[in-house]
Amino acid sequence: MARWPDVPDAYGWLSLDARGRWRLHPEGDALAGGPGVSISNPGILAFIARNYGHDEQGRWFFQNGPQRVFVRLDAAPLILRQADEAGRLATHTDRPVTRVERWALDAGGRLYAATEHGPGMVEDRYLPGVLELMRTAAGRPLLEDPPGWLADPGTTAAHAPETVLYPAVNKAAIPLVPLREPASTAFGYIERPAPPT
Repeated sequence: MARWPDVPDAYGWLSLDARGRWRLHPEGDALAGGPGVSISNPGILAFIARNYGHDEQGRWFFQNGPQRVFVRLDAAPLILRQADEAGRLATHTDRPVTRVERWALDAGGRLYAATEHGPGMVEDRYLPGVLELMRTAAGRPLLEDPPGWLADPGTTAAHAPETVLYPAVNKAAIPLVPLREPASTAFGYIERPAPPT
């Protein structure tokens, strides 16, 4: 949405947790790490989902009329879930994912993806199912034939990226790489947008 003039942006009032739940921070303490209160009203959730986007700096926000309400991201801008038994993916805002350009797995076992909607992290509840459906470029189940760095995520040795196929989204194999830096750096988003000083 286009910016409206002379309306201050809001910081510290909204966060998105690792399960894709929006949390309101009535005390404005999101930047200080406060837990906030889960938003459960379906109408409000749908409104936020329709008006969720990002700027050129990688700051994600909810456009509330003339005001941008910047979001603290506890995991990633988008939380990905399996939408059906075939393993198709959707974002926490109910947008279907039809393209993934690359996957990255960090040492903590969190799986990130660069999607057509932006960077996302697979929600922990769906991670086993996503990994179960992944195939190597040779067509073998990834979990049966993992690359060395996947078998030992803590290893620091440099390895060539593995290419994997996730049939529910991509028809061709794409890179799966070990994530050695913060996901926000690797995928270009800001976890805690702060007011300009």
